[in-house]
Amino acid sequence: MKAGPSQEEIRRHNLSTVLRHVHIGGPASRTVLAERMGVNRSTVLGLVSELTAAGLVREELPRDTGRAGRPSLVVRPEPARAYVLAFDIGVARLTAARIGLGGFFLDRREIPWPGAGPRRPGEVADALTASARQMLNATPPGSHCVGVGVAVRGIVRHPDGLVRFAPNLGWTEEDFGAQLADRLGLSVPVTIGNEANVAALAEHLRGAGAGCRNLVYLHGDIGIGAGIIVDGRLLRGDEGYGGEVGHMIVNPRGGRRCGCGATGCLEAEAGARALLAASRRDGRTSGYDSVRAVVDAADRGDVAAAAALRDVGDWLGIGVANLVNLFNPGTVVFGGVLRDVFLGSAAQVRSRINTTALRASRENLRLRVCELGDSTVLIGAAELAFSESLDNPLEVLARLDGQQAFVD
Repeated sequence: MKAGPSQEEIRRHNLSTVLRHVHIGGPASRTVLAERMGVNRSTVLGLVSELTAAGLVREELPRDTGRAGRPSLVVRPEPARAYVLAFDIGVARLTAARIGLGGFFLDRREIPWPGAGPRRPGEVADALTASARQMLNATPPGSHCVGVGVAVRGIVRHPDGLVRFAPNLGWTEEDFGAQLADRLGLSVPVTIGNEANVAALAEHLRGAGAGCRNLVYLHGDIGIGAGIIVDGRLLRGDEGYGGEVGHMIVNPRGGRRCGCGATGCLEAEAGARALLAASRRDGRTSGYDSVRAVVDAADRGDVAAAAALRDVGDWLGIGVANLVNLFNPGTVVFGGVLRDVFLGSAAQVRSRINTTALRASRENLRLRVCELGDSTVLIGAAELAFSESLDNPLEVLARLDGQQAFVD
């Protein structure tokens, strides 16, 4: 007979659960935490006391109760004590951030990276490391980096993070995590994830998909990726390659050539380059500003821009209809440049879904744009980086405190 969990294992699990609740859900009273966890208030008091002693949370009066009488203290995450480094490797830009418990941005930097096209992994790692050192040098004493999360536009193997193929970066079979970890020299995990997967995680936990257990997040940059949440969990596939919907064939005959080598992929028909080409813009300048310029031009009556949005919206609607039939999500969230594409072509997208997707699968469907904006990918990368420390918060901090004492 298999033995049940030990008291120490139960304690560790409960500490993790309390910290996750305040990290994701925000400030909560002990009573609320006890109700969520199904334990008594004295148990929560002990757990909160341990986390407070470690500097991970604090208790204070709520900032605005709107109620008479003495308000209950609320437990808040302490952002400065434990933080992560989050990196977003885009095709045309690099972004770095230092993010504390609770999802608070403590520092954020846009890294100069002119132009677009292939990037040598070593050059990217050097640029990220330089930015990381600037952020680390600005941290207060007693705070610790507990993990590093990196989002890459490409096919990333799970769980080791090998970048199998990133066509818009020019990468094939790159162990980028090892290269970055070697340069950073931090004794914390470096976790690599696909940008759409981590963005889906962010919107599911903190954004437009909060409270929805089944959602599809579509992310547009130059290409299109998707993160799919099924029953509250990220759908990875056998080796982490699930969600590559940008390479779902929607127009096999007469379609555009895709960077993956196929013809008529969703990203080739509905991505930024397709929109710019159809609106008679220079596709080599694709990016957020270029896509927004097309949407703005269509709003002002530009005939070519309006026609391009209808055309791209048609293909985007076909792709979404296929996903609705496959996964029956409660919500589809559009992020990256697809946020603006959807806002400019919502009628076309909805029309295609209504005429193509099964009625039973679409009747309760909600279409949303991302709420976290340009921070979506960084926030998702941060959640990857926090994973280990949220599982064992006190052990991780004790180890890092010990290392710091040894260095001092």
